[in-house]
Amino acid sequence: MKKNDWAAIILIIGLVALVSYFLVGALLPSPADDPETVPIAVEITDVVAEPSTEIFSSNAINPTVRTTIGDQGGQQPFDIEE
Repeated sequence: MKKNDWAAIILIIGLVALVSYFLVGALLPSPADDPETVPIAVEITDVVAEPSTEIFSSNAINPTVRTTIGDQGGQQPFDIEE
């Protein structure tokens, strides 16, 4: 390639870079125009609140106990024996 070819390529690259810089600047807003606000986090303490008596009561249903509804005669148990 000749010197004139390299000069033309560098000139075209420079013009494309300049046009794209201003085009992107016109399409995208500047971050300084619309600053974001961040809420302040609440301090974490070592104080633990008492659990609700509505949920953790002595009358609550225990989900780990097997419940039988209706006649279960003739069915295999869930336990698998080897």
